[in-house]
Amino acid sequence: MNPPALLAASHISYRLRDRRLVDDIDLTVRRGEVLGLLGVNGAGKTTTLRMIAGVLAPTAGNIRIDGSDLLEHPELARRRVGYLPERPPLHDELTVEEYLGFCARLHGIERKQVAGAVIVAMESCDLVDQRQRLIGSLSQGFRQRVGIAQAIVHQPDLVVLDEPAAGLDPVQALALRKLIGTLAKSRAVILSTHLLNDVTACCDRIAILHHGRLRYSARLDAMARQDVQRVVVGRDLAMVDWLGLPEVIAAEPAARRNWRVQLSPRADLGALAASIVARGWGMTELRPDHPALDAIFLDIALSPALDDAA
Repeated sequence: MNPPALLAASHISYRLRDRRLVDDIDLTVRRGEVLGLLGVNGAGKTTTLRMIAGVLAPTAGNIRIDGSDLLEHPELARRRVGYLPERPPLHDELTVEEYLGFCARLHGIERKQVAGAVIVAMESCDLVDQRQRLIGSLSQGFRQRVGIAQAIVHQPDLVVLDEPAAGLDPVQALALRKLIGTLAKSRAVILSTHLLNDVTACCDRIAILHHGRLRYSARLDAMARQDVQRVVVGRDLAMVDWLGLPEVIAAEPAARRNWRVQLSPRADLGALAASIVARGWGMTELRPDHPALDAIFLDIALSPALDDAA
């Protein structure tokens, strides 16, 4: 059985004056899991993360951490959520160690425990050698590491990262992916990005937002389902023809003479191929239908808002 969700956001919305920035979104994240929150600029990602991090209160819906309502217990955000905004709140005039000590105190860590918490955060983010350097003198990659360190200095259960790879070169981005994987071993992580390579490298699940609404959600390992097949045949068929096969429970056209068919739970490819051949449909291709993440993302990104399409 799957463990219960550490974070459960239910029907959350956020309205600013007469504009709804986020509209009726459901999200769950479990400990040990990385959720990739995708969407083009203006899709509602940052507003959603701010609500989850306790920075904004939703105008509708509720957010629960281990079953406790975040709106009723706002102190949960300070203790159990670590947040890296798109623009990390760094103080260039402080050293790395001074800044992380300041953040530890903000998160309610007792003074005698601050030094130990800072050391753990620096070790986790490979910052020990930079501890006495002024933040203003650091490279962009190390600045991002300091931003993540301030998000985990209090050992939160949930880490929320908004565009953490922005401005990083490929080497720095690779190091960041490894760091996120390490964080997820003992925590739940939400990663907002529009970089699909980061998603496939880091995430267990994805959720795609568009115009403030959740348009797609899936586990990455479930996107390669073997029960959906792409079949190309040599003659024109109708859906009823496919549903007449004992191995098929659903079918939809992908192009002329090109179909996506879903197999029944006990069917196998050999039986499907035999049924098609027996009917003389002239099958020329049979392969698993794996919709590519970039194709799904692009299709949603180019679609109109649901209100506009209605």
